[in-house]
Amino acid sequence: MEFVLIIKAAIMGLVEGLTEFLPVSSTGHLIITGDLLGFLDKDKRGVFEIFIQLGAIMAICWEYRHKLTAVAGGLAEEPQARRFVANILIAFVPAGATAFLLGKLIKQYLFAPLPVAIAFVVGGLVIIWAEKREHAITVEDVDDMTWQDALKVGFAQCFALIPGTSRSGATIIGGLLFGLSRKAATEFSFFLAIPTLTSAAMYDLYKHRHFLDSELTLLLAVGFVVSFLSALVAVRGLLRYISRHDFIIFAWYRIAFGLALMAMAYYGVVSW
Repeated sequence: MEFVLIIKAAIMGLVEGLTEFLPVSSTGHLIITGDLLGFLDKDKRGVFEIFIQLGAIMAICWEYRHKLTAVAGGLAEEPQARRFVANILIAFVPAGATAFLLGKLIKQYLFAPLPVAIAFVVGGLVIIWAEKREHAITVEDVDDMTWQDALKVGFAQCFALIPGTSRSGATIIGGLLFGLSRKAATEFSFFLAIPTLTSAAMYDLYKHRHFLDSELTLLLAVGFVVSFLSALVAVRGLLRYISRHDFIIFAWYRIAFGLALMAMAYYGVVSW
């Protein structure tokens, strides 16, 4: 295997880890990066991009290991622990069901430069609108959420099935609109990613298991490790950032990136 291919896998892992939990769409960034790098063929790259999300998920599990361990240990006796797990499962259902029913149609009609670019720009405008409106907080902490709060965020996550929307962006901004504090919305988005991305990664890996050879397995391992490390940095940085700032900067970045994506598609810089 060429060493340059390992470097490309590491770059892809870096992009995944840095963008997965920010409201900027990791999928869009991976598409651009993978195409510019000429990384693998379309099918194998798709498997790689989905699998390395597990590295980002492991970063969440590590960062919140004490919380997750406490929840697991308290399921038998602690109502709060059971409510936490129930909320995550309730929030997971809408997007899971929508992906099952409409996943193929979404890939067929929306996985193209113009829809993705539009999703970037529209998502940025929604973030600006959400941040400019009055934010009435009714839920300060993740543990204070009701099943109704979780279900609302779950429906917001459905918008993330549109390429370029951003799963984190949809759930965080949705949480803000539904009365969650900035910290609660962000952390619930992190926790909701665990079943959402893990199920998607494992299903996709099983479906495309015939692609798994020694070369791809090594690249998956490299991407996984780099994704884990970079996601850990991104998560900690985002938590520090939101303690003092809003999400407006991400909105303007999305708009600029969407416009750049349109230009790259128009001039043939990126093929889809």
